Amino acid sequence: MTLITGHRGARNLWPENSMQGFRSVLGLGIDAVEFDVHLTDAGELLVIHDATLDRTTDGEGPVKRLSPEARHRIKLKQSDEAIPTLAEVLEIVGAADGPPLHVELKSDEAGKPYPGIVEKVAGELAARGLSARSYLTSFDMSVLKDCRRIAPGLPRLVSVNSAWAQRWGGVASFISQVDDLVDVIAIHHELMEAEWVLVTDRLPLERLCVWTVNDEESIVKWLQRGVGHLTSDSPDLALNLRARLASAA
Repeated sequence: MTLITGHRGARNLWPENSMQGFRSVLGLGIDAVEFDVHLTDAGELLVIHDATLDRTTDGEGPVKRLSPEARHRIKLKQSDEAIPTLAEVLEIVGAADGPPLHVELKSDEAGKPYPGIVEKVAGELAARGLSARSYLTSFDMSVLKDCRRIAPGLPRLVSVNSAWAQRWGGVASFISQVDDLVDVIAIHHELMEAEWVLVTDRLPLERLCVWTVNDEESIVKWLQRGVGHLTSDSPDLALNLRARLASAA
């Protein structure tokens, strides 16, 4: 069965990476929840996708420069909430009966990994007893190598799209380089479609994740192909379609 992951807390349903979204998405019965983490100069782990504030908040500038005081003043767009900390998000999604977590370790606005982010995130997860059900995820192989060194017991997931694969010499080369580094390889749906034969020749379906798939036709296609994981901004739709296909089988 394909497992359904709510992307950025299900951003087509609620403000992305918001406390509202994380509270609400759990009620859908998703199989996993995905969110993004940045590290500020003040040492706060913040759950926000972009390295800058401009797109998703009423602030501007690099996330890493945000002070704790300024964080409380800045609000998410279409919300009266501030940017949540990792600890605040884990209070919600880390309940004993909660789903697995896909925790993406982001880079700063210059594309550089944050020094110390792996230790800090892994420490937060371990302190709450969440290591066994959390994936540390990244596009950056160097970050994932740090994850393996610092937190070898935590599963790892790598994400890749066409542009990123080309940096590493193409899809086949990329897979070869990450095969023993990660548990799951998450491939953008356009690249997965273009390289389906190559990818499935190299990897079992259960190690594959397709992202980000939001319309009915595409969701049904990937569910029928039996990929291990499907990440969606509309996990409610994906869950309903999965149930419909199962009942028709």
